[in-house]
Amino acid sequence: MPNHTLPHDHGNAKRAMPLMEKLQQTENFSAVAEMMSLLSDSSRLRIFWLLCHCEECVVNISAMTEMSSPAVSHHLRMLKDGGLIVSRRDGREVYYSAADTPQCRLLHSTVEKLMEQSGMGLSEGRLVVSGYSQSQIDTVRRMHDELVARPEMRITIEELARKYLMNPTTLKELFKAVYGDSLASHIKSHRMEKAAELLSDSDESVAAIAAAVGYESPSRFSAAFRERYHMLPAEYRKQRK
Repeated sequence: MPNHTLPHDHGNAKRAMPLMEKLQQTENFSAVAEMMSLLSDSSRLRIFWLLCHCEECVVNISAMTEMSSPAVSHHLRMLKDGGLIVSRRDGREVYYSAADTPQCRLLHSTVEKLMEQSGMGLSEGRLVVSGYSQSQIDTVRRMHDELVARPEMRITIEELARKYLMNPTTLKELFKAVYGDSLASHIKSHRMEKAAELLSDSDESVAAIAAAVGYESPSRFSAAFRERYHMLPAEYRKQRK
């Protein structure tokens, strides 16, 4: 690394230089950011935490987390692809558990300590969002799981509000409070992840995959996919195959 000097000399150049060298190791930061992003979804975090304590099948995980089996399977695929969980088959049943790695043990310990020390909106194991009832939070979670389980479904905020008996503005604000992202952005991300999975694991056409994740126009789907993965669907499939 070149011998850089800082624009302002505050007398701490010797301490700053090793930090600057570390900052140049962008691949390390990218790897950590990618691992942490896997746990940015509260439902996925709950499943990871559960599997740090026990080994379970999809049906039991679904019952314990009160999520649909398709939604659980979606999160399990992401956690497994990220190396955070492992699976084993016993006859027709597949069991999942947290990977026995230093990274997973550290992540689990960090989650436990954050839950212990800060509270961060947790009360008796349930999420608390100021200004909203537990019933409203549970409603938004059910809506989320249905949307994740049916990525082909196209439905407006107004239609969701009527279906779940909630004001559209309240629905959008509460969804962002629970999941940390807007409803549209969050569901789009899930659709792209499902599309990436289909491109890797199936021989369906790009048009069929576009329809399977809720896009009537293959060109709009390709543009959205490229925005997320920085390559067209066909390029992604070729790379994965």
